[in-house]
Amino acid sequence: MQKFRLLSILALTAVLGACVTTTGKTPDDKRAAIHSMKNEVLTDLYRIKQSARAEISAAPGYAVFSNANINVILASFGGGYGVVHNNATGQNTYMRMGEIGVGLGAGVKDYRVVFVFHDAETMEDFIEQGWAFGGQADAAAKAGDKGAAVGGEAVLDDVSVYQLTESGLALQATVKGTKYWRDGDLNR
Repeated sequence: MQKFRLLSILALTAVLGACVTTTGKTPDDKRAAIHSMKNEVLTDLYRIKQSARAEISAAPGYAVFSNANINVILASFGGGYGVVHNNATGQNTYMRMGEIGVGLGAGVKDYRVVFVFHDAETMEDFIEQGWAFGGQADAAAKAGDKGAAVGGEAVLDDVSVYQLTESGLALQATVKGTKYWRDGDLNR
């Protein structure tokens, strides 16, 4: 039984790893894939919440991340990638994210997160130090254009956060830590 659990966790980790890597072999290809994802996510967000376009335009900057999360009974694992865009300078900072948690849950969820920074200092802190925070309870049942997602919108420390569920089936109530950091390979 113990061997089965270990093999299951390894298999899920491999699936998760495939879900959260950018496409492309070169750093330029990977950056292009991240920008494509960012543009697609922003288009979806603007369609769902039209006021977000003005909010993002007026902000010092914003970030868009693609995340995948797997919940296996009492454990939760996730990872992803994204970009922080400074509206004042036009500079992009490419970042990674990872999360681990404990709590009740089962399923896999592929989702996107948009952070809108309402002051430049908060954005710089996010880029330089990353963030670590946690706590989540949600339900998602969505595949392509079918299904529904309970995501959300929150404002935390001068940052608006929007979550859009891309696909997946998950029911979870977890306490988890999420860490964001610079991608050393894409910021050279």
